Amino acid sequence: MTLIPIILSGGAGTRLWPLSWGDHPKQFLPLVSERTMIQETLLRLKGLKLGSPIVSCGEGHRFMVAQQIGEISETKPVILLEPMAKNTAPAIAAACCAAMKQDKDAVVVVLPSDHVIADVEAFQKAVQVAAVNAEKGYLVTFGIVPTFPSTGYGYVKAAGKETDGAWTLERFVEKPCLEKAQEYLASGEYAWNSGMFVFKAETFLEELKVHSPEMAALSIEAFEKAAVETDFIRLDKEAFGKIKGDSIDYAVMEKTTKGRVVKLNAGWDDVGSWSALYDISQKDENLNVIKGDDIISLDTTSSYIRGGKRTIATIGLDNVVIVDSEDALLVAAKGKIQDVKKVAEIIKGRSK
Repeated sequence: MTLIPIILSGGAGTRLWPLSWGDHPKQFLPLVSERTMIQETLLRLKGLKLGSPIVSCGEGHRFMVAQQIGEISETKPVILLEPMAKNTAPAIAAACCAAMKQDKDAVVVVLPSDHVIADVEAFQKAVQVAAVNAEKGYLVTFGIVPTFPSTGYGYVKAAGKETDGAWTLERFVEKPCLEKAQEYLASGEYAWNSGMFVFKAETFLEELKVHSPEMAALSIEAFEKAAVETDFIRLDKEAFGKIKGDSIDYAVMEKTTKGRVVKLNAGWDDVGSWSALYDISQKDENLNVIKGDDIISLDTTSSYIRGGKRTIATIGLDNVVIVDSEDALLVAAKGKIQDVKKVAEIIKGRSK
């Protein structure tokens, strides 16, 4: 079976300001390893039988995508350019049309470009299990086996008996309060919503036609009327612009009767904040994560410090995040780091 990767690369990643910003969102940065996050996403599939990867991105990132994928793969990617952001469902629909050009029976694996997965072998095994279910006409999502009662993730409920390594997808749940999250963890029936999927491209488009017919029609039209260039496919702006954007969860997965859940326990993280990066990174003897060559930390503990070109010195600090970039410096209490998105919004407002 040949799998066609669909890599979603349209996010802004403003919670990782000041490094992830504007023309350089987090998926194009080497935040966890020497490779960028979009490169790691594709390399995670190495060893599986793959077709040409399809990357959905905005106009401003087209050359970056081509360069970064070209550095790690001899297979030329199909790069779909979204005229404007319309959330994940239309992007996936257009990508499914592109996948069916390669193979009318294509099974696709839909992956956000900014996740971290520590256990690649476990991930690949889960993908193969999901592909078996997809061949049978199911829309499969990966449910991350929860390790603590998170209030920062949505959840999926897996029901019934395990069949072919998967469970029935009963429902999606929005980010819960702590009490509910504790209930979900104790029940063993709930998993974190990963935002990763495996299904036949044709099956997804059929379900989209049933549950969101206008979106399906316009997404297909945007692909069929696309301007095909040497290295890029520009989706038709007029048709795509008419789409009422929505996520794949709301547009299809919450409504379909064909949903299945494959549970994944592979050290997954969506790297949504600097504190999340701290959690998954190797610490020194003072529980600090130090990234950079010219950093002096005295009496500093449990902190994330990422340097740039200048010297950074800290004295007597605990639980802070310091990130230096070419044009901005972030200094924050780790417990308040989610508010960095507000800073990005303020800066964006200044430029209007």
